Amino acid sequence: MKILGIDTSNYTTSAALYDTESVSISQSKLLLPVKKGELGLRQSDAVFHHTRQLPMVIKKLFDGSDSTPEAIGVSVRPRNIDGSYMPCFLCGEGFADSVSAITGIPVYKTSHQIGHILAALYSAEKLDFTEREFIAFHVSGGTTDCLLVKPDKENILFVTEIGTSLDLKAGQAVDRTGVMLGLDFPCGKQLEALAEKSDRKYRIKPVIRDGSCSLSGVENKCKKMLDDGEATEDIAQYCLQYVLAAIQGMARYALENRGDLPIVFAGGVMSDKLIRDQLENEFDAYFAEPEFSCDNGAGTAIFAALKESGR
Repeated sequence: MKILGIDTSNYTTSAALYDTESVSISQSKLLLPVKKGELGLRQSDAVFHHTRQLPMVIKKLFDGSDSTPEAIGVSVRPRNIDGSYMPCFLCGEGFADSVSAITGIPVYKTSHQIGHILAALYSAEKLDFTEREFIAFHVSGGTTDCLLVKPDKENILFVTEIGTSLDLKAGQAVDRTGVMLGLDFPCGKQLEALAEKSDRKYRIKPVIRDGSCSLSGVENKCKKMLDDGEATEDIAQYCLQYVLAAIQGMARYALENRGDLPIVFAGGVMSDKLIRDQLENEFDAYFAEPEFSCDNGAGTAIFAALKESGR
């Protein structure tokens, strides 16, 4: 089967085509445009840009291809919990429902978070984890969540929160620090490149309360470092080391309280090599490659494929 996946997050317009026979995925993405110095978009602006960009993303995905999708997977909410809602996901949902109405192909709806986890499992060649219990981290601009994940017949995965950020999210800390240093939003890749120029090591004791972290001090500390004239590469290094320390603390708490389980890391922040290398050294850790770690439609396509298979 050929399965179309759609994800219209607050960062990226994404589509993917999953070939279940070859187990291969092709992707097409466009970042939402953000003005220099700004830290993201209002939902009304995100909806406008998705409306413009989604046809371009779909055209590029299918350009020169004779593939016709037989099912569609689409993210329709941030998380599978009551009250989880963002208008930007209506763009992908409306597109999927329209295609289904015309063609009769089924639409399978899931959350942005489930899509991230499934994309990470696919990239790490661990889709068999959908049949067992594991821990997952979803670390991005909107979430810094440590999750207990179990198989679920209806939703493929059932997610329970172990810990989260009590204030600033990891992606927000990265982006706010990056914009402060003159980088373009979203700042993850640029901040990582800047941090690679620094060999500073910081002794960081993160704030962890019952498995949840606090990241509110990162922005203020980085601003003070900048005001004190410290090198931008050292500021970038400090920011990423603090995020790493917080995730390590949350992971240790989860393992102590939930047992010795493998940990899957998903979300854009988890594509950072500095953070990834340290976590791989300490834990039974599995990561997505960067193209499957950042926002993407691959996970929603995989969700639809699993639903089609009767899972």
